[in-house]
Amino acid sequence: MSSGSDTAELPRLPARRLLVFRRSRRGFWPRWLLRLAAVVVGIALLAGGGLLVLIGASPSAANAPQRVQAILAAHHAPSDDGVLPARVAAALLATEDSRYYQDPALDPRGVARAALGAVTNNGNDGGATIEQQLAKMLYAPGTSLGSELQQVGVAFRLDQHFSKPRILALYLDAAYFGDGAYGVTAAASHYFGLAPSQLSWAQASLLAGLVQAPSEFDPHGHFSSARQRQSHVLARLVATHQLTSSQAAQVWSAPLNPVVSFFG
Repeated sequence: MSSGSDTAELPRLPARRLLVFRRSRRGFWPRWLLRLAAVVVGIALLAGGGLLVLIGASPSAANAPQRVQAILAAHHAPSDDGVLPARVAAALLATEDSRYYQDPALDPRGVARAALGAVTNNGNDGGATIEQQLAKMLYAPGTSLGSELQQVGVAFRLDQHFSKPRILALYLDAAYFGDGAYGVTAAASHYFGLAPSQLSWAQASLLAGLVQAPSEFDPHGHFSSARQRQSHVLARLVATHQLTSSQAAQVWSAPLNPVVSFFG
């Protein structure tokens, strides 16, 4: 015990140990890691700034409902009137954009996959969000870099103007389901003679799979391809916990009851 002060004196470290301690503290973050972090932050800032410019240069997308109505009128197709058929919507999102309600108009994971695909040349395009696909249908058709950039800008504009359920309803109204059927209402009637809300899981999962490649998966001319695609949709419904494996197996075996018999 010290008689001169109540404050305990800190132990003195040997000079060699103190030098090692200081070096270890200074080297806690390696220089290469700090540089990498700076590069990542810089790229993020540039990308964010570019995205803001891209959105600002894009059309407002406020007239999206009118454009959808024009598509339906051109093909004498009825509208879904903003009503979402639960099973078709669930099957479509599980397959096309499973994080639709969590992500903004651009899927960060999809962008990362697309970037990786570009670097590794493996052909992985990362997948487009529902907003991007709707933007492509209504405002910026094509697959060129310019078109895809415009689709991104319009996708954010759509998110600014409309709710997620409304955008999804517009998508289902504008989508082509093959064999001359535009919009989910016309497709449900054309293939099954039913309203979209009346479709069984078997019918809904088949229908939802058509939008990726309507001509290739048209069940009237390519039934085996349509069924393979339906199998993928059901697997996605299981992966996203919409159905159990047992339920998906039952759906796969359930009758489709089409208006006109499908053939391969």
